[in-house]
Amino acid sequence: MLAGIAAELRGALGILAKRDVQIPARYLSGKPGAGGAAGAGDAAGASGAACAIDAVHRPAALGDDCAAIPDGDGYLLLAAEGIWPTFLEGDPRFAGYSAVMVNVSDIYAMGGRPIAVVDVVWGTSAGALEPVWEGMVAASRAYGVPIVGGHTSARSPYNALAVAIAGRARRLITSFAARPGDVLVAAIDLRGRMHAEHPFWNASTGTDPARLRGDLEVLPALAEAGLCDAGKDISMGGVAGTLLMLLETSGVGAVLDVAAVPRPGDARDLSIARWMLAFPSYGFLLSVRPDAAGAVLAAFARRGIASAAVGAVDGSRRLTLEAAGERQTLWDLSAEPLTGFAGEGAR
Repeated sequence: MLAGIAAELRGALGILAKRDVQIPARYLSGKPGAGGAAGAGDAAGASGAACAIDAVHRPAALGDDCAAIPDGDGYLLLAAEGIWPTFLEGDPRFAGYSAVMVNVSDIYAMGGRPIAVVDVVWGTSAGALEPVWEGMVAASRAYGVPIVGGHTSARSPYNALAVAIAGRARRLITSFAARPGDVLVAAIDLRGRMHAEHPFWNASTGTDPARLRGDLEVLPALAEAGLCDAGKDISMGGVAGTLLMLLETSGVGAVLDVAAVPRPGDARDLSIARWMLAFPSYGFLLSVRPDAAGAVLAAFARRGIASAAVGAVDGSRRLTLEAAGERQTLWDLSAEPLTGFAGEGAR
């Protein structure tokens, strides 16, 4: 069973698309001609914020959910996300909603709070833009994050959407701070449903906005209390792809108990592999020091969010899946990079 799950995850578009990030990783390293991006580019849509400031003034390591720029006694956070064209064509309103939602999640994943978003929207007609804007405004109101500018055109030969966000953090949760011995904690809001066509778990639309905002406040509260400094939001690569990116940037490995990952109890036909690749509207993977794990789990439990210890970080630089006493290597980052963004421990 585990070998089949591993094979399905390795071949998943949501994970393979992350290899496209090797292209900016090469250029931002200052070596655009240094080697090829092995296997890069099976699909568009890989995400990962990068701060293109020259090496002398570069404020933070590249490859995190947001660029983190030191600012006074905290950090200015900047991030951007492009929306998968197939998703935009098939469900433009939810695509507009999700464009804001995923950026908000990136800010909170870094221990920050959002300030405002800007958008770039291209459409073939005014009619094509209407549902996209309806969705963006609905998410802006739900999360209390204003849309303050951007670019809109209804005279394009295609439809396209990207949104960028600014935020601020007092203390950071980053992708570069996972350590061997850490406990992996997955927190997912299971009070939702799967999208009819795409691998998205929607626990946001129709939910009380006050609850949405309060649930997200758990992340900066954990950072500011010194309970967590390492993690990511669960992105289009699902739990598996997100964990691979976290391990790569931190230069570590991990064992993941796939059966321990919080999963909907009544979702028929939702296989473990499909769930491991799903993008939840509220989902975070944290690397936590063992003495803080109980407090982190309790913080999510107080908000009614399903969370669990799902594995442990080690120094192997491999992601190993575990279930019922069986183990299977999913990815060896020392042999095959994923995004190409790696911390000092991986060099």
